[in-house]
Amino acid sequence: IEVVFNFAAESHVDNSIINSNKFIKTNFVGVHNLISTARIEWRNNLKNKLFFQISTDEVFGHLKKNEAKFNESTRFNPRSPYSASKAAADLLIKSFWETYKIPYVITHCSNNYGPNQNIEKLIPKTIKNIISNKKIPIYGDGSNIRDWIYIDDHCNAILKIFKKRKINTSYNIGGNN
Repeated sequence: IEVVFNFAAESHVDNSIINSNKFIKTNFVGVHNLISTARIEWRNNLKNKLFFQISTDEVFGHLKKNEAKFNESTRFNPRSPYSASKAAADLLIKSFWETYKIPYVITHCSNNYGPNQNIEKLIPKTIKNIISNKKIPIYGDGSNIRDWIYIDDHCNAILKIFKKRKINTSYNIGGNN
């Protein structure tokens, strides 16, 4: 094993508010298990090894209407158990570089959409409600700002970043919309 890509995550903010336990277990303890296993496996040879973490832009908090976009230097400001569990995992990964020299890349992506997305997510839920002649969910006062990216575009960005092999860095990925 030379590269670990960690796409695994509990990811629905509403569910993390109802019960944060599985978010901590999957998003933090799960990452700890993966990177610890990689450290043991790679102990004698770190050449060409990489721990690639797919995270979320939600670790940065939220933007106000005319606020500048997040960038790779934006300070973490998680606002839910979901985003806190992802931020904690990102920090853990960085600590494994500092302590054990495990090379990493972390990506922070905006909201994904595409085929076969879980029905609890905003776009499929909205479409289902329209078809079922039900109310469309509005979060808060409806002024939330969200960026969306098609899943294939997200995966293409991950592949492009992987091919660069610029280790110990983070990249933001978004649809810029």
